[in-house]
Amino acid sequence: MCGIVGYIGDNQAAPILLEGLEKLEYRGYDSAGVAVFSENGIRVAKAKGRLRVLSELIEGGKAVAGTLGIGHTRWATHGAPSDINSHPQTSEGGKFAVVHNGIIENYLYLKNHLMRRGVQFVSETDTEVVAQMLEYYDRGNILETIAKVISKVEGSYALGIISTEYPDRLFCVRKDSPLIIGVGAGENFIASDIPAILSHTRDIYRLKDNEIAVLTRDAVEFFNPDAEPVEKTIEHIEWDIEAAEKGGYEHFMMKEICEQPKAVRDTIAPRIRNGRVVLDDITLTAEQLKSFTKICIVACGTAYHVGVVAKYAFEELLRIPVEVDVASEFRYRKPIIDEHTLMIIISQSGETADTLAALREAKRAGCRVLSIVNVVGSTIANESDDVIYTWAGPEISVASTKAYSTQLAVIYLLTLYIGEKLGRLSAEELDRYIDELQQIPELIEKMLAHKENIQFFASRYFNAGDMYFIGRNVDYAASLEASLKLKEISYIHSEAYAAGELKHGPISLIEDGTLVIALATDGRLFDKMMSNIREVKARGAVVLGLATEDRTEIAEQTDMVFYIPKISPFMLPSLSVIPMQLFAYYVASMKGCDIDKPRNLAKSVTVE
Repeated sequence: MCGIVGYIGDNQAAPILLEGLEKLEYRGYDSAGVAVFSENGIRVAKAKGRLRVLSELIEGGKAVAGTLGIGHTRWATHGAPSDINSHPQTSEGGKFAVVHNGIIENYLYLKNHLMRRGVQFVSETDTEVVAQMLEYYDRGNILETIAKVISKVEGSYALGIISTEYPDRLFCVRKDSPLIIGVGAGENFIASDIPAILSHTRDIYRLKDNEIAVLTRDAVEFFNPDAEPVEKTIEHIEWDIEAAEKGGYEHFMMKEICEQPKAVRDTIAPRIRNGRVVLDDITLTAEQLKSFTKICIVACGTAYHVGVVAKYAFEELLRIPVEVDVASEFRYRKPIIDEHTLMIIISQSGETADTLAALREAKRAGCRVLSIVNVVGSTIANESDDVIYTWAGPEISVASTKAYSTQLAVIYLLTLYIGEKLGRLSAEELDRYIDELQQIPELIEKMLAHKENIQFFASRYFNAGDMYFIGRNVDYAASLEASLKLKEISYIHSEAYAAGELKHGPISLIEDGTLVIALATDGRLFDKMMSNIREVKARGAVVLGLATEDRTEIAEQTDMVFYIPKISPFMLPSLSVIPMQLFAYYVASMKGCDIDKPRNLAKSVTVE
């Protein structure tokens, strides 16, 4: 979700770079920088904080003269927000400057490889590895150099590159991270998203994976990694600026729902190496893990619902007692915690006030604290003993979608990591679970391809006054999040119940036409869920069923069914949440609600 802008032409580059980066501020960032080719080589200016800090530093671009440059707004993943860690990153000899979106999964291996050969690093970023490799492998043919570097890099990347050897060239390449080229009159551009250049041109090229583009003032050439020319067709953009910011989607929430496959992949892929889960930043030893008598999970809202899923996963697979608390209640129940308690804190922003207060209470009691957060350098991250970052990028919509999915992915990684450390999972189980975990992004993509089925169902029931979500085990945990999403953005009253509790009160609320959404994805409890469905149908409920693809018999008892792929039960919420997010979105859209900014809600709750 970082922002890239590049320019080559007859005008001064820096003001254009700042203008383009400003158009990408909606994406979220923590630092910004530019690199401009001048008479004295590459001039770099960068600063932590808002874009205006950088703009003031370089006098709106006047202090950095030159007609070739690259700019970047960074969302920290590797290394805390700082001037040094900001992009552009440069090579040791100053020959190359690079801006980068994405994650280099094998950067530590590459960094150590270069350091053993005498290369000196100055930042904590994965991006600097690319700049250093470009200089290390350069033998005078830039296309060969770029091709060699990307052949060694694993992960996702969109790269903008300038070099002192090529004062009239701008280079870029991408894989699994968006990058476009804008074509103007006597000037050309690169950008990570269309809004950055829309005021200058509406004619763009879209790069495919591992295609290399070479831009001059008057031309753009494309090559494959074998340096063979590639022909491409210009696309003319008709969107306005607001639509462009949302990638053509009507709302940021839908854009972020559709970004989940990439976000989950980015969170998972760097942490699976040679068929095993590797958490580089976790210092917990097997002996320490064995010393914990219980795990406490503390969070708020959507993050709390992730914690409920975690309880089922940890207790079933790790056989460790787990307590899950709403952060605002944790301190006031006088929790029984000590040095034998592993405290897991979950927060998207890393600044949630109640969650931070719970963390500090846990630290006072001597607990080991591991946090799962999305913002590098946030308060919760800084005050924890261990941190696992989700790499969702920033969310613009108030209603969390990517945050939930990436937090779940971290929970699965942590479950398998601890399971192996403690010997609670066999090698065969680990292999199977890791294989399934790696399939999740693709499975989410397949479900998103059929979102019109959910849209159709939503069109029939968006005027409902009440809705009820029921499920058992992890389906109950997923029901909590499904209900929250619906009420957050549609303002429809909804509740989530453990299906076995129906007869203990909630069934009295069911009458003709009441909408019940029954999550029945856990095959071990499918028959019991079918009984619950029959109970509500007998009282006049309209039922939307959610089941795995092998349970087609559910269609006999429901009014409509949405099927999801079959996977290990504890991972099912990663898939079942997708149709539920879509359902909430389409209901709210049909009601005309302000989806991205629902009333009375804030993205980050920083007061108790």
